[in-house]
Amino acid sequence: MSTAMAGKVDSIEVGSTGLNRWWRVIGGLLMNIALGSLYAWSVFVAPLEKEFGWKRADTSTVFTIAVVVFALTFILAGRLQDKLGPFFVSLTGAILVSLGFFLCSFTSSLTYLFICFGVIGGLGNGFGYATPIPVMAKWFPDKRGLAVGLAVGGYGAGSAIFGPLSASYLIPTYGWRTTFQVLGVIFFVMTVIGSFLLKNPPAGYKPSGWSPAATSKAAATTYDFSPGEMLRTPTFYFMWIAYAFGCAAGLMVISQLVPFAKSVGIPSITLASLGLVVGAVGNASGRILSGWMSDHLGRINVLRLMIGISMVAMPILYQVGGNAAALFVMLFIVYWCYGTQLSVNAATAADFWGTKNVGINYGLLFTAWGVAGLLGGRIGGKLFDKYHNYQMAFYTAAVLALIALVAELLAKRPKHV
Repeated sequence: MSTAMAGKVDSIEVGSTGLNRWWRVIGGLLMNIALGSLYAWSVFVAPLEKEFGWKRADTSTVFTIAVVVFALTFILAGRLQDKLGPFFVSLTGAILVSLGFFLCSFTSSLTYLFICFGVIGGLGNGFGYATPIPVMAKWFPDKRGLAVGLAVGGYGAGSAIFGPLSASYLIPTYGWRTTFQVLGVIFFVMTVIGSFLLKNPPAGYKPSGWSPAATSKAAATTYDFSPGEMLRTPTFYFMWIAYAFGCAAGLMVISQLVPFAKSVGIPSITLASLGLVVGAVGNASGRILSGWMSDHLGRINVLRLMIGISMVAMPILYQVGGNAAALFVMLFIVYWCYGTQLSVNAATAADFWGTKNVGINYGLLFTAWGVAGLLGGRIGGKLFDKYHNYQMAFYTAAVLALIALVAELLAKRPKHV
């Protein structure tokens, strides 16, 4: 092979149209911005409850089902991605998430909504979200944290775009049914384009002029662990505990923010309009900038730092809650720390256990997020019911973050024996 041809193999995908690898990031962004609409579910809660007379526990269950189905589907989708490649898996996610939203416009019963948003939408999220992370990990061994962070940062940004658009314009102008249909069409276009951009690099790909440094703080393993081998490493369990407790802490606080703000005199309209945007920007910033930081400081070091900050921020958030400006600052920090875990854990899984099976390996680790989503809000609500204030929820979240920090401190780079 000539030197010129070698350089070409290093910089573009053989047999493709020769797209620059950063187009893969664009594909991941398009996919995840659409999928991130899961976080914007709250804008549909009020109109649905008003029309059908449903209770908050009923509409909360819709979101819970979507989260659980999402987390469980991620394992299957990750395995299929490893075996079949990203295109058909991401296209399946594109069709399902768009179809789920469109079908929600015909809702007439809670069970129907459970199926369309919870099951179909959850399946779409699982298949769609399973592909950008492995694709970024393979195309960007030199900037893995940043690339993964940019791709999954779209998930955090999705609610900042479609939440206000739906709440401020689409729903008041056209109603919630038409809004579901409009979003379904928009998501279909975005995710299908994203699917065509999400392709793996050729075998043995390395960016032109780059060679791995074994001593780097973000150095990746040269051995590809099978799922069974990964499950035999203590590191997996320490990281799983840290992921579950760290995200549960963040979700516990996030789920209580609106009622907490009301209790300290901050108008819910103010929190709804600004809080969604501030939280989404913090979430996306944590995914992107903490991913970039992890390329230079090390994955585990950044996870430890952000979980530690989260542990301190949660009690402070409770103490300054009556001040709107301070509340939004602390809200941004809590969301940043939460978002960090979604991107840096993904890059860490690729570094620690290899990229060949990263779809299913990270899928198994990602079940921690599913558990966090199931428990975070419930624990916060039960603590409020018992103590009739939000102090215990916020301080318990700090304790959960402490447990996550201890587990993260115990996690070490696994060695293949």
